[in-house]
Amino acid sequence: MNALAPRPPAPPLGMLCELTHRCPLQCPYCSNPVALERSHGELSTEEWLHVLSQARAMGVIHLHLSGGEPTVRRDLEVLIHHAASIGLYTNLITAGVLLDRARLERLVQAGLDHVQLSLQAAEPGLADRIAGYPGGHARKLAFAEMVTALDLPLTINAVMHRQNLDQLPAMIDLAVGLGARRLEVASVQYYGWAIANRGALMPGSDQLEALSGTVAAARERLKGVLTIDFVVPDYYARRPKPCMGGWARQFLNVTPTGKVLPCHAAETIPGLVFDTVRERPLAEIWHHSAAFNRFRGTAWMPEPCQSCDLREVDWGGCRCQALAVAGDAALTDPACELSPHHDRLRSLAEADSAAGLSEFNYRRFRKPAAADVV
Repeated sequence: MNALAPRPPAPPLGMLCELTHRCPLQCPYCSNPVALERSHGELSTEEWLHVLSQARAMGVIHLHLSGGEPTVRRDLEVLIHHAASIGLYTNLITAGVLLDRARLERLVQAGLDHVQLSLQAAEPGLADRIAGYPGGHARKLAFAEMVTALDLPLTINAVMHRQNLDQLPAMIDLAVGLGARRLEVASVQYYGWAIANRGALMPGSDQLEALSGTVAAARERLKGVLTIDFVVPDYYARRPKPCMGGWARQFLNVTPTGKVLPCHAAETIPGLVFDTVRERPLAEIWHHSAAFNRFRGTAWMPEPCQSCDLREVDWGGCRCQALAVAGDAALTDPACELSPHHDRLRSLAEADSAAGLSEFNYRRFRKPAAADVV
């Protein structure tokens, strides 16, 4: 079958603004790159305001404000107010440990629409150990109560891995008790810091089976009360997920220093040069950047993707995962059972889950030594 002719890209629907890489937490599965950006290189307030205006003019609807921890930015109220004034729906992705009631009220007055709060476990000691932040769990619970008291929609993001999977039933109950409307049961995806901690995070297949059963039962029991999204770890998948809705199809990511990426981990791919908003307009990057067009659509796909009936469903899966496992970002995502590297993905998962490692390589402003990466 001949490759389909490339189509002009539709406008992006969502944009993730990584306002900073600064964060009081040290989560070992953080999707930030292991080479974290220092604060002196971050975009200024005026630069971010210009980025937001450009995004809205392009057609972006959903704005996700993240980091690191976005609330360390003193200009967050200014950014949210501007976003709301130009018609962007604002979602604050936060650890919740730095905000008091007065500042949260200011963010709401500025126009904040939604809060997404991360929880590391239901048991405080384990949660604080995973986050590397003593007392953090208690602060998170207090913050969640502030959010719902102000009638803001609350989503709980529960990142699940081998060391906290047995906490999921309690985390579901906790999300209900906190008044959350949505729970994201997000299995660790192995990019960024998670690669350096794969041996301490990877669940076993039996754990994953139990996890899936818990989610299914909770969805049935909590219909109309709590919406539960479930992300299965790619290492145990049979088919790839449409990563970010497909490379450069629906989503873009702006880093603290203004690099524009099609996904969080795209900078790991050698040979791609990512433009910055300091050098080139956002719309021009979206439409004409060589990096954005490299894996956009279907023309780039190898076999078996090129002749697959699902090529416009999964869009070839994850390029960063193909690089990490198969050694080439242009190959079929190893999460697909048709990939010649699929067995390697499963073997890695089984080996890592059996490793018995429990100590974390915490996210800090240092790059892990080669010996730290598993």
